[in-house]
This record gives sequence, C-alpha cells and structure tokens, in this order.
Amino acid sequence: MRFPFNLKQNDADTNLDVVGFGTNAVDFLIRVPEYPAFNSKVRLSDYIRAAGGEVATTMAGLQRLGLRTSYIGRFGDDDAGGFGMASLRNEGVDLAYAEKIAGAATQIAFIVIDDRNGERTVIWDRDPKLSYTPDEVPLEAVSRAKVLHFTPHDVEACIVMAREAKKNGVIVSADIDNMFDGAEELFSYVDIFIASSDFPAKIFGPINERKALLNLQDRFGSKLVGITLGRAGSLLLCDGKFIETPGYAVPGGCKDTTGAGDSYRVGLLYGLLTGSDIEEAAKMANAVAALKCRAVGARTALPTKSELFEMIK
Repeated sequence: MRFPFNLKQNDADTNLDVVGFGTNAVDFLIRVPEYPAFNSKVRLSDYIRAAGGEVATTMAGLQRLGLRTSYIGRFGDDDAGGFGMASLRNEGVDLAYAEKIAGAATQIAFIVIDDRNGERTVIWDRDPKLSYTPDEVPLEAVSRAKVLHFTPHDVEACIVMAREAKKNGVIVSADIDNMFDGAEELFSYVDIFIASSDFPAKIFGPINERKALLNLQDRFGSKLVGITLGRAGSLLLCDGKFIETPGYAVPGGCKDTTGAGDSYRVGLLYGLLTGSDIEEAAKMANAVAALKCRAVGARTALPTKSELFEMIK
C-alpha cells in the first residue's frame, strides 16, 4: 500500500527532508544487574553519558541514513548543552534553528537499565526556560521541509508550526505518548500519528488494539495511525487496512531499549521519503528500532543505511 501523501518536490526553497521540533536531552544511563527493589541498594554494572531526546534522536537517525534534517530546539548554556549540540552537529544535522539559552539547564535524564532484558526506567527534568511560546518558533524552517516531526511538549508552539506546515504542503508527523490540554486541536493537524502501545487506554480505557486505531483515526482524522508494540513490532492503520509487522531480534541481544520508539519513527519516515510502500517502511521502522537496541544509549547504535538493508534483506 502506498503512503496517502504527496511529498513536496526539491527546489530552491525545499532543501530539507525533515525538520524536527521538540526535545533533546543528555542521558546518564546506569546499568544494573536487575532493577532494584524499593528501599534497597544495588551495585551498578556500568554507566555512560550519551545524547538523547525524542526528536533530536530521530533527526540524528535520519541523518545517519543519508537524509537532510534540521533540528529546532533549545539547549542550556551549560556543559550538557555543548555536549548535546555537538552530538547533532557531528551527525550532520542542521542546527541553524537550535539555540543556547543563557541561564538555562539542558534537559537531562537518569535512565536505569535492567541488564537482564535491556528494559529501562527514565527519570527526567526539563527547565521551563527551554520552552517556546507561539511567537518564538522559526516558521521559515517548516516551509523548507517535506515533513515536520514533533513531540508536543510546547503545545501552542506546535499548533502554530503544524498550521504553517499545512499551508505549505508539509506532512505532519507526531510522536505521541500522552494526552494534554490542547491535544484535540493539535492532533487534528497530524497526518502520521504514531503512539506508544499504552496511549489508547489513556483515552478510551481498556480496548482492543485494532479498535483503538479505528477510534484514533475517527477522532483525530490522521491518514496513517499506528502503535509501537516493543519486541512484537507494530500495528498501523491506513485507508481501512491494518498492517501488522513483526519485530526483529536484536543482534547480540537487547542491551537497552532507550530511544527504540524514536528509532521506529526514523525507519518509518525514511521509508516514506525514499518511496517505499507502507509495508516496507514498517519493516524498516522495526529494523531500525531493533538495531538501536544493540548498545546502551538512544543513538549509540542507530544504523547506517547498509546495516539497515542488511537487516531487512
């Protein structure tokens, strides 16, 4: 099945594949033999500092696969901010619309990873100084791209950007895991609505996965809706057809699931932008997510193009 979208063509004004708006972070990833019980102590196996954040990770992954991306977001003027910006710059992500905010702390996360299965628990914080108001977003960035991809942390700013995308024929993709004030309006602009597996229950209560996707599509009107299912893969709905795609085994075993959902979006958007059908793009999405889990860190093991195609071959 083909994607039900018309991609903008490259010209002097459209010189980006994807522009991302949303979170970046610096993660402190702590491996433990098993997740600690309440009021206990556990000796760590290892720890690292690595760059993360949902949208920043997706832009880095798309850039590594050879697409042209730009990141809109804010960093603190601390050491973590310099580290986070350098991580994107080294991948080749355009940072023309990224900012350092004086006196702000870069978003951080402490992530506890269970060595037995790679599953993680995230403890995070975001400085309010990093937020955008609607009149602060760089709208010219949207018109340069074929796809706008965001996380809705600054809802009113996201709405302004989504409206601008619609005016310019830009496809709108969202990374969703919760409901919030303003969600109904924002989601009405979203073309590609991919959520975590537990999201539908937050709206509809306990519900069958296929019924949940039908309800999401009926409520928000997105042409492509889907949920990620971890090791089981993903389930998408488009034009009345369900597309169920199994996950891939992680080569060498799962070391860390941090950023797996962000990586799924990498593969799906890559498939869209390179002319694949939805079925093939879903395979790419699950393959990128599995390959990411080879190592600790949201971006550490994001695949190259050759690694991706070797996985799905």
